[in-house]
Amino acid sequence: MPAWLTVVGIGEDGYAGLGRAARRALLDATVVIGGERHLAMLPARIAARREAWPRPFDLAPLLARRQALNADLCWHASDACEKPSHARSASICVLASGDPMLFGVGATLARQLPPDELCVLPAPSSLSLAAARLGWPLQDVQTVSLVGRPLATLNAHLRDGARIFVLSADGSTPASLAAMLTTRGFGSTRMAVLEHLGGALERRIDGCADQWSAHDIAALNVVALECRASDGAPRWPLTPGLPDDAFRHDGQLTKRDVRAITLARLAPAPGELLWDIGAGSGSIGIEWMRVHPSCRAIAVESHPERQRFIEHNRDALGVPGLQLVAGRAPDALDGLATPDAIFIGGGVTTAGTLDACWSGLRDGGRLVANAVTLQGEAALVAWREQHGGTLTRIALAEAQPLGGFDTWRQALPITLLDVRKPHASESRAKD
Repeated sequence: MPAWLTVVGIGEDGYAGLGRAARRALLDATVVIGGERHLAMLPARIAARREAWPRPFDLAPLLARRQALNADLCWHASDACEKPSHARSASICVLASGDPMLFGVGATLARQLPPDELCVLPAPSSLSLAAARLGWPLQDVQTVSLVGRPLATLNAHLRDGARIFVLSADGSTPASLAAMLTTRGFGSTRMAVLEHLGGALERRIDGCADQWSAHDIAALNVVALECRASDGAPRWPLTPGLPDDAFRHDGQLTKRDVRAITLARLAPAPGELLWDIGAGSGSIGIEWMRVHPSCRAIAVESHPERQRFIEHNRDALGVPGLQLVAGRAPDALDGLATPDAIFIGGGVTTAGTLDACWSGLRDGGRLVANAVTLQGEAALVAWREQHGGTLTRIALAEAQPLGGFDTWRQALPITLLDVRKPHASESRAKD
């Protein structure tokens, strides 16, 4: 099936700013789909039928055209019609803001369609224009989209000296950002709001987060942040093993050094999914997601108060996308997405939990379980005898005062099981 869909990026300068290929695609199209604002930018000589996106936004009607077009092509091919010319006459264009592949509909469509069915003709993105206006090398600037995402998403990126571009959800986003930055100890952060980039109405508003007073801001805006932390602002590293006081908890917490070792064994990679079983404060799942923006985690916790801890911690540490499942393993695991790794921090002695986790884990996935009690350790030893893996004893001590001197205070030792689930081919080879 030839390319039947062309996504045209259009900027604030409208049709006049389009290149020759983009104009030709629009002139040849039978249907043009886009937002009402974008459709209004087209001149009268574009003869294609214009259709606004459905509300709420939905790609299903557009993708349904692919099915109809494919069937029509097959029918005409059997009738000896020329397929390429018919495909051109049935072409569809989608209008999108700037670069459609940057947090845009082009990226969404690319996940739904084969590459040869989709042609993308980008315009300069709002980020490229913002970088040009500010003189910031684009490769050195982090990008955070708050379009359809919680404000807390930004928390994972706050550090002194960071330069961040924020794609605003609407005109109220800059004021909300300023308030959050001030609360988080980043009130000295310099903010620049850039509206209608590339168009006749382009405007820039500068200010400091703790003195921000601008409220009459266009819905289409990008916020540039040059972060400045106060002396009391928390400094959270990117490496696993955040301080224990970074989390709200009731003592049910995988402690810092054990957490760092555990995450090293879990070995998170971009795009992977973790089950955090008996999550407590959610510390393992949260740190897993902080490794890379595409890492995902599901925290399973039955205790209501600890569920509230998880909700607080995931927002405060910038991973509001962590999914919380209220319940207890193994029953709460039914229907969850297949994980690449599983951590069991509580419940290794609960009947069926280890078996259910092992069954749900993908082939080649990793399972790490920690135990403090003798009963939990015995369960891990028995599991290792059946499924293999390694057992590690973690014994830590901290120097603490004893009278006028110092001594070592031993923490409870942790038994850690680390096992990888073999692929089917490896299991057959052993047999």
